[in-house]
Order: sequence, then structure tokens, then C-alpha cells
Amino acid sequence: MEQLVESGLIGGVLDITTTEVADEIVGGVFPAGPKRFEKLLERRIPLVLSLGAVDMVNFGSIETVPPQFKNRRLYKHNAQVTLMRTTVEENILIARWIAGKLNTAHSPWDLLLPLGGVSMLDAPGQPFWDPTADQALFEELERCLQVSESRKVHRLPLHINDPLFAEELCNTFLAQWRKHG
Repeated sequence: MEQLVESGLIGGVLDITTTEVADEIVGGVFPAGPKRFEKLLERRIPLVLSLGAVDMVNFGSIETVPPQFKNRRLYKHNAQVTLMRTTVEENILIARWIAGKLNTAHSPWDLLLPLGGVSMLDAPGQPFWDPTADQALFEELERCLQVSESRKVHRLPLHINDPLFAEELCNTFLAQWRKHG
């Protein structure tokens, strides 16, 4: 995506699933890389983000999970994919990493926080439901982010997979597009 933005082929971005940031911070197998978000933020194009699946770190089969994580909350997605729930401490680090990137932005951005959960597994009755860890993520983001008229955080009492959350993402993007696109 960053290459397409850099090429000028994309004039605005809805970046909803940012799970690879958790892998970057915690040590999963699909890390974002240190330059994640940078091209999006340099181009001065409309950008709306959320925190899709930052509650999980990706590993291969259960046997490949590093020893230091064996006693963590793990979810076997399938034979080749094991997911690990992020902790409060990891979520604080994830928030700081994201805030550090967004604070360098030349472009307008909106960050929508899904207070009802950030993934399919992060919902009441699901294996990664942990409102305390999620709250740590949201609070640290709000504490660290430098907001302004064109850089906003929106707290929504919705789950990330709720159709109303999707509608809010789209409406926010369209409003930004009309103003900055």
C-alpha cells in the first residue's frame, strides 16, 4: 500500500487493520517494519485509521511459538496460524509506536477507536476479550497523540466489526476527502 501511495496512484487511505504493528512491537511473524505509515503520512492525503486486530500477535503453527510466549493466551486459528493476545504493557508500547508515527504527519488524519473491541476475537465471550488491555491502548494513544483541527481521535462505543463502525469510518473518510482530497 505504501508503494502505491508513494507512486501517486492512491489519493486517500482507510487503514483499518493495523495488526502488523503488534507483530513489529512484540515479535510476531508478520511485522510492519519500521517504516509502516511513513509514506501515508508524508503524502498529505486523507487518512483514516483504526486499530484492527492489534490485540493479536501472529505466529505459525503452535510449535513455532517462541518459548517465552508458551504460557500466554494463545488461539489456534488453524494448523498454520497461532495468535497470541497482547497484554496491557504491550498495548501501551503499540500505542506509543503508532502515536510516534502519527505525530510526524504532514497529512490530516482521523483515528477511530472501537471501544467495543478491536477484532473478532476481542468481543464478549471470545477468547481475546480483555477490556483492560484495550483501555490501556486507547488511553495511551490519547495521552501521546498530538491532536489538532486536522488530526483527530474519535472514541466510538462500537466493536470494530459493527456495521455502524464501518459507516463511521466511511463517513469520516468522505468528510476528510471533501475537505483535503
